[in-house]
Amino acid sequence: MKYIGIHTQQRRNNIKSLFLLFMFPVLLIGLVYLFFLIIAWQDVENSISANTATLQALPVVLIVVTVWFFVAYFINTMMIQLATGSAPLERRDNKRVYNLVENLCMANGMDMPKVNVIEDFSLNAFASGINKKTYTVTLTRGILNTLDDLELEGVIAHELTHIRNRDVRLLIVSIIFVGIFTMIAQMATRMAFHSSMGRNNSKNNGAGTAIVLLAVAALGALGYIFSLLIRMSISRKREYMADAGAAQMTKNPHALANALRKISRNPEIKGVKREDIAQLYIEHKAQGLFAGLFATHPPIKERIAVLEQF
Repeated sequence: MKYIGIHTQQRRNNIKSLFLLFMFPVLLIGLVYLFFLIIAWQDVENSISANTATLQALPVVLIVVTVWFFVAYFINTMMIQLATGSAPLERRDNKRVYNLVENLCMANGMDMPKVNVIEDFSLNAFASGINKKTYTVTLTRGILNTLDDLELEGVIAHELTHIRNRDVRLLIVSIIFVGIFTMIAQMATRMAFHSSMGRNNSKNNGAGTAIVLLAVAALGALGYIFSLLIRMSISRKREYMADAGAAQMTKNPHALANALRKISRNPEIKGVKREDIAQLYIEHKAQGLFAGLFATHPPIKERIAVLEQF
C-alpha cells in the first residue's frame, strides 16, 4: 500500500476525531429522546411529554457524560496500564529496547515515548497516550524474548508511526465513547427494571413492561451499532499505514513482515479480555460470527504480503 504522508494521515485522523466529538452528543440526545418517547407512548396516564422529560433529563445526562469523558480522557494511560498489567521498563533493565526506541525517535525527529512491558509470554505490542507526556509504547515480555533486533525495531517503528499519525488519540476517543454507551444501556436496563416493578398493580402491567423492555432493547441495539460504527470509522487502513510507516522508518519492510509472522502464532495477551483495548494491539484476531466484517485489524497474511511487495 502506498504511504499517503504523515501530515495527510494526521489531518484525516483529526477530522475523524472532530466528527466523533460532534456526532456523539447528537446521537446521545437522540437515544435519550427515543427512550422517553417510548415510555410516554406506553404510559397514557403520564402527563409529562417526551419533549419535557428529555429537556429535564438532558442536563444531568450531559453533565455526567461530560465529566466521565474528561476524566477517562486524561487518565486513560493509567486505565490501560491497570487493564493490561503493564509496568514501566527501566533503561537499566533493557538497554537494547531503549537503544532501538531512541535511535528511531532521533532519526525521525520524534520525542522519546515511555516504554512499558507486560509480563506475559504472548507476542504483542501497542501504543497509547494522548500527548507527548503520556505517549507510551508497550511490549510483552514474549515479544522482547522472541524477536531479533531488526524484527523488534520494525515493531517499535510500527507503534511509533501510530503515535506520529495520531492514531492513538483517535482510538482513545473511540474506547471512551463505547464505554459511555455501555453505561447508558446499563442505566436504561435498571430504569426499565424499576419501572416494571413499580407497575405491579396496573392492569396494563404486562404490555407496559414489554414496551419498556423494547425501549431498552432499542437503546442497547443503537448503542451497540454506534460502537461498531466507531470501530469501522477508524479504518483498518491505519494498520497498513503504520506498517508502511515502519518500513519507511527502518528501510527494512521484510523485518516487520517476519515479526508479524512470529506474532501471529501467539498474539493473545493472557488475562486481557477487553475488546476495546485490543484495538490498540499490533495484532488482534476478532472473534465471533461476523469477525471478518467488524474486525479492527486486517488479516495479518495480507499485511505481510503488502510488506513483502515493498
